[in-house]
Amino acid sequence: MEGLRPEFLKDIVTTKMPFGKYQGRLLCDLPISYLEWFVSKAGFPEGKLGQLLSTVYEIKLNGLDEIIFHLKKNYQ
Repeated sequence: MEGLRPEFLKDIVTTKMPFGKYQGRLLCDLPISYLEWFVSKAGFPEGKLGQLLSTVYEIKLNGLDEIIFHLKKNYQ
């Protein structure tokens, strides 16, 4: 993925999960355990959704949840 664009970061806090156990929940609010399940079992979906989920996973995995807090504050 080329450089992060502001729209992409906005999508992390405005896009809802379109399917599964957490359908309807914002991607940024998905529990790390669910994201870890994708990594270990299914892999992230193809396309933009997969990129968004992967980014949220990396943010949470590295303890950078404050980024999500600030994004939510700016875009909601």
